[in-house]
Amino acid sequence: MLEAIEKLLILQDRDRKIARVNNELARIEPEREQLKSRAANTQSSLDAAKLRGKQIESQRKDLELEVEAQKQKIAKYSIQQFETKKNDEFKAIGHEIEGCKANIIKIEDKEIELMEQAEAAQKEVVAATQTANEAKKHVEGQIAELASREENFKKELAELTTNREELASVVDEDARSRYERLLKNKGENVVVGIQHGVCGGCHMKFPQQIVLSCRREEEIVTCPNCGRILYYTRDMDLAVAD
Repeated sequence: MLEAIEKLLILQDRDRKIARVNNELARIEPEREQLKSRAANTQSSLDAAKLRGKQIESQRKDLELEVEAQKQKIAKYSIQQFETKKNDEFKAIGHEIEGCKANIIKIEDKEIELMEQAEAAQKEVVAATQTANEAKKHVEGQIAELASREENFKKELAELTTNREELASVVDEDARSRYERLLKNKGENVVVGIQHGVCGGCHMKFPQQIVLSCRREEEIVTCPNCGRILYYTRDMDLAVAD
């Protein structure tokens, strides 16, 4: 194998490891945001449950005020009824008093319904609180684990990139320039082997001349279709596929 190819394969291996670590790092932040969103959703459910409870309590207090207002009317009407000497006025005021009492009964029925709703809302708050606390605890643990992974990947990336330039500097300048251009366009799969006379990158079948040029190892050979740098090893089957 050409020395330049050997050095490029070493460089490519380093670049693949760097790409792998960068990909792992890129996945961490979306995963962290997803975890935070999950915790936020459970907290939102808890806040909504608490709000419903407060709204029900507010409605119940409004009904209490309505009952008190009706009682005050009854007291007022009772005084008027006591003071009147006219039979018709006495009956009319009595009718108003009965109407107030009927209103109180209706309001108290609504209060009972609200009390039942308040009890259900309280149970919902308890359940939502437990869910939110469990989710928070789980998310905090997961985020801490992500932070640890992130730190480890950053350390690994720093180690990988430390001497990447050194590895690149020992490669023939022309071969390195070609490699760097292909790396930008083709990704990490730049220097590829041939198997059965086929490009390991684009899978194009080669004419016999390309296969023989690879075997001679006299110069860098590239795929005429995708431009990738080709190499072979003795364990490869270099016969052109039928």
